[in-house]
Amino acid sequence: MELHLSPGQSYPLGATVYANGVNFSLFSKSANSVELLLFDHPNALQPAHTIHLDPQHNRTFFYWHIFVTGIGTGQIYAYRVHGPFEPEQGLRFDGHKVLLDPYALAIVGDSLYDRSAAIGSGDNCGQALRGVVVDPTTYDWANDTHPRTPYATTVIYELHVGGFTRHPNSGIAPEKRGTYAGLVEKIPYLKSLGITAVELLPVHYFDVRDAKPGLTNYWGYSTLGFFAPHRSYSSRRDPLGPLDEFRDMVKALHQAGIEVILDVVFNHTAEGNHTGPTLSFRGLENSVYYMLADSPEHYRNYSGCGNTFKGNHPISGRLILDCLRYWVAEMHVDGFRFDLASVLTRDNNGHPLIGEITTANIVWAIESDPVLAGTKLIAEAWDAAGLYHVGEFVGMADWFAEWNGPFRDDARRFIRGDSATVNRLADRILASPDIYQRQGIDINRSINFVTCHDGFTLNDLVSYNQKYNQANGENNEDGTDNNYSWNCGEEGPTQNPDIEVLRRRQIKNLFTLLLMSQGTPMLLMGDEVCRTQHGNNNAYCQDSPLSWFDWDAVDKEADLLRFVRGLVHFIQAREIFKQKQLLEVTYGSQAPHVVWHGLRLGQPDWSDNSHSLAFTLRHPQCSEHLYVAFNAYWRSLSFELPPINHGDCWHRLVDTALDPPEDFWDLDIAPVVKGNTYRVEARAAIVLMVKSNAV
Repeated sequence: MELHLSPGQSYPLGATVYANGVNFSLFSKSANSVELLLFDHPNALQPAHTIHLDPQHNRTFFYWHIFVTGIGTGQIYAYRVHGPFEPEQGLRFDGHKVLLDPYALAIVGDSLYDRSAAIGSGDNCGQALRGVVVDPTTYDWANDTHPRTPYATTVIYELHVGGFTRHPNSGIAPEKRGTYAGLVEKIPYLKSLGITAVELLPVHYFDVRDAKPGLTNYWGYSTLGFFAPHRSYSSRRDPLGPLDEFRDMVKALHQAGIEVILDVVFNHTAEGNHTGPTLSFRGLENSVYYMLADSPEHYRNYSGCGNTFKGNHPISGRLILDCLRYWVAEMHVDGFRFDLASVLTRDNNGHPLIGEITTANIVWAIESDPVLAGTKLIAEAWDAAGLYHVGEFVGMADWFAEWNGPFRDDARRFIRGDSATVNRLADRILASPDIYQRQGIDINRSINFVTCHDGFTLNDLVSYNQKYNQANGENNEDGTDNNYSWNCGEEGPTQNPDIEVLRRRQIKNLFTLLLMSQGTPMLLMGDEVCRTQHGNNNAYCQDSPLSWFDWDAVDKEADLLRFVRGLVHFIQAREIFKQKQLLEVTYGSQAPHVVWHGLRLGQPDWSDNSHSLAFTLRHPQCSEHLYVAFNAYWRSLSFELPPINHGDCWHRLVDTALDPPEDFWDLDIAPVVKGNTYRVEARAAIVLMVKSNAV
């Protein structure tokens, strides 16, 4: 291969394809020299060409660049960057290490990669990952468009691309199990469940070897390449296969009206702490990409993963924005969930910035970016070092939504029967006005959930009083101890039919509470069919049936699946659950409103000893009138029903104490409720609705 070299240009960063060659540009402020390595194939042990960049001709400001004629899409490349190794000064250059381009759009070399070879001294060229030159503009998107589903009509399903179809009983061909293509084959299942958006655990290229020996980094919160789709989730082995397969998946989901939200990890990278590997950022410009401690040889660790990405530095902040724009413009994703988003509110020294937002802050830059306008931006509004900002992202930004952690905790505590929970529960049902106090904000910016990937599954929440994480190799010290769980009388699997009945009832209670609340609901993959992790509440390193979706459960737990599907489709057909403004808390309004009740109408019991709450939801203009009651007490309670017009009847949609199929009825065939009261059994919930053309 004959190459012709010219100085190139500093922009765009990364590898950019032109008609006659490729321009490479890389940031490194303190490097003495840079080498571009070109490989003939993904698994070549040594580069076919090593191109030395001349600081006089191939450097502009802090950018190293070169134009190479005679290569194009599919070219494999990497870098060596030489400079001082002075950790005490925050400099960690190591010319022996082969480095990934942070802007690489595809990554290869999985079969060669050895994380340990990137630690310590020595050349790791034969064990290093490499980038691939990509022209992202050549993919045929046909007529693909973003669904742009409003938050008010969104139902999110958090899933793991690998775990969703990896199980042998998934019905997917072996070569497609655990892949983007495998997920496409399960779109009918998602549609039948009523899902409008999938929130994918990290699909940015991550280091599966960032785990204890014998385990794997299954969840993917260990990013190596922010621009590249994770290769092991692709059934295609060619260098560019993962890009096309990912885009095929997005296009297919969009055709089904389902949005794609990516869980993105801009709070840390796979390079870990000061003893970690030199894979990319550390060897390019350590002090620019990471927050360093007062002793610069160490890292500030607000992520709990060894390092903290310096998101508010102009260089790393630009990378974040460029990355988000790329995934929206070129990969057509619809939104992002920002892992440990509070890290992004820290300045370059780790000091909190929230409350002092300026136009230089990365959160505001994301919020105001025109390419990202209209996408869903969801913050996990806390970090691993104590910042807790639930309510503040929504309060300061017009487009951010948040995972509502208090909803999770208060729903769990009420349903298991804790005291002093009813007042807080009422706020959660109403979309948390005590948290989201900004006037006029869309109440659906509250992402309500009971479970997520991090913690117990819903089945385990009602089956275990404590975590069982021994398989993670951390002496059961990992994962939270604050689960607010209850085993219903016996720890773990049981043969006691009464306990099994109670557990199913509690699961249905939690689903009912989630879906009867104002805000945007999020379901965890497999909760609708009682997926279990056998008490492991931190299965980040368990790439096994423990974490995978068990498709046999779709038939085994058909009754629960029917219940969840029914509830989801019910709320999707009701205007009262599509409101953007806070419901009025009043009687008789012609606007959508809520009225709180207790055992007697209009007399809710807000005392610490209360374990019950009832309410009516009304949308007079749409002739919708619902009555919902929750009894978390250990005895049955009789609730007064609101009066209705002569000739109208209450119809029972949900009673979680009844056996299937009596536990859920569609409105058109729901049985009539007779009398002026309804006895709600112990630890049960009901939903009634007036079937009428005029309310």
